[in-house]
Amino acid sequence: MDSAGYDRIPETALDWHRAGRGAAIATVIETWGSAPRQAGSQLAVSGAGEMAGSVSGGCVEGAVVEEALAALGDGASRVLTFGVSDDEAFAVGLACGGTIRVLVEPVGQGLPEPMLADLVAARAARRPLACVVNLADWSRRLVAPGTDPALAARFRADRSGVEGDEFVGIHNPPLRMVIVGAVHVAQSLVGMARACGYDPVIVDPREAFGSAARFPGEAISNDWPDEALAAIGLDARTAVVTLTHDPKIDDPAIRAALGSEVFYLGCLGSGRTHGKRVARLAEAGCSEAEIARIHAPVGLDIGARSPGEIAVSIMAEITRVLRQGE
Repeated sequence: MDSAGYDRIPETALDWHRAGRGAAIATVIETWGSAPRQAGSQLAVSGAGEMAGSVSGGCVEGAVVEEALAALGDGASRVLTFGVSDDEAFAVGLACGGTIRVLVEPVGQGLPEPMLADLVAARAARRPLACVVNLADWSRRLVAPGTDPALAARFRADRSGVEGDEFVGIHNPPLRMVIVGAVHVAQSLVGMARACGYDPVIVDPREAFGSAARFPGEAISNDWPDEALAAIGLDARTAVVTLTHDPKIDDPAIRAALGSEVFYLGCLGSGRTHGKRVARLAEAGCSEAEIARIHAPVGLDIGARSPGEIAVSIMAEITRVLRQGE
């Protein structure tokens, strides 16, 4: 993986195909029961049987690879079903009760190379796309957010799945979390962010705080927040959390976030601290609607006291906003 929440299955398949090695992409399109991988999970298979990714955590991969190689041979896409009602289920490891349907598409024959290339380019540019496949006639199209209102909920929830005769595969950019202030809460929050599929970036111009010794292996910027956030690039797949209590550091980050499409902006501090913050932002020209986007005091009210508990409350609120909206 390139990041905490991003695989490279389309990219790998395109590379294999262009290198003349052949490639097929297998995608989970539906699940029931205790199937180990959710809809949208993908496995790339080369003509030599090499694998990247997973559609089941291992239990049906062997059978899917065989079908992928067959698809490369005959050029036909196909849908496979594995479940407890099938005799084959026990052989492939789904006796625990799961059922999955898997779409197998040979690149260049079923899945056109130009369409896969467009998808890969969009992913590189952090542009969300849905890859829609009609399972009846095998027609395909790429759909951007906002062009089909029926898919809005799927983009927000990262939810691939079948609708009627079509499978909708959501390809959202990786989630990111910009944490402004390399304080104790940040040390707990950065690990939780990674566990939840975010790429965290820590911003703190105070090098004694924002140091590799305090945050080993993490991405750290010691630029001032307005410069750092401009360099990072804020979009609708980004959450921003400010933790310093210092207006000189927090406020530039808040103003930058309010001028962007970030899906979450949370600021540490008491109600009184936030009241002063609101006054400063209003004086700086921020509108009431913009200021209302701020979650403050940051995090769900769960009575958190320690830095770790505060980080839990922040991560929970970010998750709620991401999955359920404001």
